[in-house]
Amino acid sequence: MNTIRRFFLAFLLALALPTLATAQVDINSADAKTLAESLNGIGLVKAEAIVAYRKANGPFKDIDDLAKVKGIGKKTIDANRATIVIVDQHANAQSTGHPDAVPMTRRRGANDQHA
Repeated sequence: MNTIRRFFLAFLLALALPTLATAQVDINSADAKTLAESLNGIGLVKAEAIVAYRKANGPFKDIDDLAKVKGIGKKTIDANRATIVIVDQHANAQSTGHPDAVPMTRRRGANDQHA
C-alpha cells in the first residue's frame, strides 16, 4: 500500500512540475498580450509601450534596454530577467544566408555574461 501511495504522489508531482516552470518570452517578437501575461509587473498598457518602443526604435539588443521604455525600471527588469530572452534573428539569418531565416539557435537571456 505504501508503494502505491508513493507512486501516486510521484505521479501528481510530475504533473505539477511543468506548470511551475516559467516560459520564456522574446521581447522582440511577442505581442502586447503575451508580454502582459508573461511578465511580472507588466500590464497591458506597459506591454503596449514595449511594442510601440520596439516598432519605433527597432529590436532590443539587451534586456536592460527595456529601461528605455517609459514606466519600466530596473526592478521590473530584474524581476523578469529569467523570463525574458532576446532571439538574435540577425545572426541566424546571416548564418543561413537567407534574410528571412527563422531558426532560433542563439538566445540571449538571464545566463549570458555582458562585457
